Amino acid sequence: MRLLENAATPYLGMVLSTTAQVGLIIISKKAMATGMTNYTFVAYSNALAALLLLPLSLLLHRPSTRPPLTFSLICGFFSLGVLGCLAQLTGYTGINYTSAEFASAMLNLIPGFTFILAIIFRMEKLACTSSSFLAKAIGTVVSIAGAFVVTLYKGPGILTLQSSSKLHYGHIRVPESNWILGGLFLTADCVVASGYIIVQALILKKFPAELIVVFFSVFFAAILSTIVSLIADRDPSAWALQPNIRLIAVLYSGVFGSAFQVSVNAWCLHRRGPLFVAMFHPLGIVIASVLGISFLGDTLYLGSLVGSIIIVIGFYSVMWGKAKDVKLTGNSIDESSESTSANAPLLSIKDEP
Repeated sequence: MRLLENAATPYLGMVLSTTAQVGLIIISKKAMATGMTNYTFVAYSNALAALLLLPLSLLLHRPSTRPPLTFSLICGFFSLGVLGCLAQLTGYTGINYTSAEFASAMLNLIPGFTFILAIIFRMEKLACTSSSFLAKAIGTVVSIAGAFVVTLYKGPGILTLQSSSKLHYGHIRVPESNWILGGLFLTADCVVASGYIIVQALILKKFPAELIVVFFSVFFAAILSTIVSLIADRDPSAWALQPNIRLIAVLYSGVFGSAFQVSVNAWCLHRRGPLFVAMFHPLGIVIASVLGISFLGDTLYLGSLVGSIIIVIGFYSVMWGKAKDVKLTGNSIDESSESTSANAPLLSIKDEP
């Protein structure tokens, strides 16, 4: 049971995290359509997440079981807060300029950027002749390509589930200039989010207390986003949580977005590495398609099916590469242990003073 939990929990956690992210994109778009600005939305979300994570982090990570806090660690937490704030502000600005579907597709640039940054920071070895490296590199590109196929190629409809409770969402026509500007903001969001994943992985190596790391990152992000919001939103009505969709979006974002999603990502990041976390972003398109068909009565189009198959192929290619890396690492450790045991004397005599 313990082995099953250790093997399956990171995968289940990332699927739930990706599902929460898809829901966050949809509900934030609906909230900003009522006039709520991305600045106040980010400030509220991070403040609520910090309040939730403070008692949990203190409860689960006792002082006796964690490394001491140092000034360099606090600086690292602050850098995470800066990156997190920038990623959220640019991301929600891009969503506001474009659409939830377009934003979901653009988020699939994160695996590629993360893979490149992981190589730069020597968290992934640049071994072009290695089969595991080639599998991860090709799988990353294939997954990104599949995500764009889902969004850009519609094709004929092949499946529709009629539902009496189907929700109809109007499509807002966005000017082409705003669409391009939104794409640039979302690209910046992907670059910053990839940097966040890398920096978080480096910090977790020194301070393996995931919830405390996430708490400080959202705490500093809450302070920074509040300052930005007070400067950018001079109108007090911008902070109003009416209509109710604004309050629902803030609660969802604080609980399932900033608190749950970031904490699960940090936990998986500490155990499986940055590429493992980033590679689940393409699954967001698949999850969005499933949720849309099941609960919104959307139509499954040929492009969605083909793109989903491509995403799954790329996903398993990267997972195969990661699994082979783990196997090779385990074999090298075993060989090293056997070599050490063979060279060590059967009896060691300890000199007494």
